Amino acid sequence: MPTILAVSGSPSVGSFTHEVLGLAADGLVAAGCRVETLVVRELPAAALLGGDTGDPELRDALRRVAAADAVVVATPVYKAAYSGLLKAFLDVLPQYALRGKPVLPLASGGSMAHALALDYGLRPVLASMRPAAITDAVFVPADTAHTDPVTGARRPGPAALERLDEAVAQLTALLAAPAPRVPLTVAA
Repeated sequence: MPTILAVSGSPSVGSFTHEVLGLAADGLVAAGCRVETLVVRELPAAALLGGDTGDPELRDALRRVAAADAVVVATPVYKAAYSGLLKAFLDVLPQYALRGKPVLPLASGGSMAHALALDYGLRPVLASMRPAAITDAVFVPADTAHTDPVTGARRPGPAALERLDEAVAQLTALLAAPAPRVPLTVAA
């Protein structure tokens, strides 16, 4: 059973981004994955901002990234960019922390006008860490969400839920695919 680390880069408690991440996690669990959640705002701020990898909580977060088979990264979009909190965490990770892992980038924002922040801001940073693959990014606009009358949770609109389901399926397919074989070169 593969282990997926779901990283919440939202600085807000009860954020829509965290709810969207929870929906992705539910889909991954339904597909037979084990999902662990890392809420970056719960890490010690001084250690995170100072890059103090000797801090036990930050060191544990880095260990969890290293141990995961895949990573889902979720962020709100502020001022046309992913969150500074997420950026601080990504900056602390080792250079090739995502090597060999498929990654699913998620974001939420006020409207579809912010959707490009994923492909032009977050994707290049994730790609620099050498993941095995980056799935299609999913942007969930808050202006199409509705509030569930029973739970009070905000739910994405149908189109966003469909994109999220497709990205979760893409991630699980990447996890199920056999590892690429590297041909051995024999010196003559």
